Amino acid sequence: MLLFSQSLRRHNVSIPVTRLLGHSRRSISASTALLFSLSSSSRSRRPPDDKRPIVITGPSGSGKSTLINKLFKDHPSTFGFSVSHTTRGPRTGEQDGVAYHFVSKEKMQQLIDDRQFLEHAIFSENHYGTSKKAVEDVNASGKVCILDIDLQGVQSVRKAGLPARYVFVRPRSLGLLETRLRGRGTETEEAIQKRLERARAEWEYGLDPTHFDRVVVNDELDQAYEDLCDFIFEHQAQ
Repeated sequence: MLLFSQSLRRHNVSIPVTRLLGHSRRSISASTALLFSLSSSSRSRRPPDDKRPIVITGPSGSGKSTLINKLFKDHPSTFGFSVSHTTRGPRTGEQDGVAYHFVSKEKMQQLIDDRQFLEHAIFSENHYGTSKKAVEDVNASGKVCILDIDLQGVQSVRKAGLPARYVFVRPRSLGLLETRLRGRGTETEEAIQKRLERARAEWEYGLDPTHFDRVVVNDELDQAYEDLCDFIFEHQAQ
C-alpha cells in the first residue's frame, strides 16, 4: 500500500472518479435531468493544482450524487471515471470493462485476498470494489479522482493509505433528509428506516471536524455546488 501511495506522489498523478456506493451503486448516468438545467458556475476555472483524489460522502438523500454529476458535466476534461469490479451479471447494454469489470465470485475473492482493492463492499448479495490497478490504469489521463462512497468506504480508503481530500455533504437537518427520502416515493417504510438509521451514524461521523477537510451544507443546490467547487479549485478562479 505504501508503494502505491509513493507512486502517486512520485508521478504527480491524478485519479479519475470511481463510483463506490456501498449501499446504492447507482450509475452516474442515472442522475436526474434536472441537474443539467442548473446554471454553470459563473467563474472560469482551470484544473486544480492539488491532484489528490477527492472523497465525497454523505447520507443517502444529501444530494451528493447530483453535485458530482454536475461537476462532471461542467468540467469533463478535469474529472474522469474508473471502472469498478462486480460479481453481478451485466445488464442490458452494459459492456465488460466499460460499465464494470464483471468477474466471478471466485475471482473477486482472490483479488480481495491479494489486497488488490482500495475499497469493496457487498450490496444485494453482490460484491463491488475498486482495485488499485483500475485506478492506476487511468492515472495517465491527468484527471482528478472523485470517489463517491459511503461511510464504510471512507474508512476503508483511509486505511488503504490513499492520499486524498475528504468532503462531507449533508442537508441542513436530519428532518429535511427524511423529507427528501420520503419524497422519492420509491422505497418501503422498512427501507426508509434503514436508510435513516445509516444516515444518523454518518451524520454523527461527519460532526467530527477531524474527519473531513470540508463540509458542504446542501440546502440550495447551486450554492452547495459553488461551495464544493470553491474547495476543489481553491483560489484558482480566473
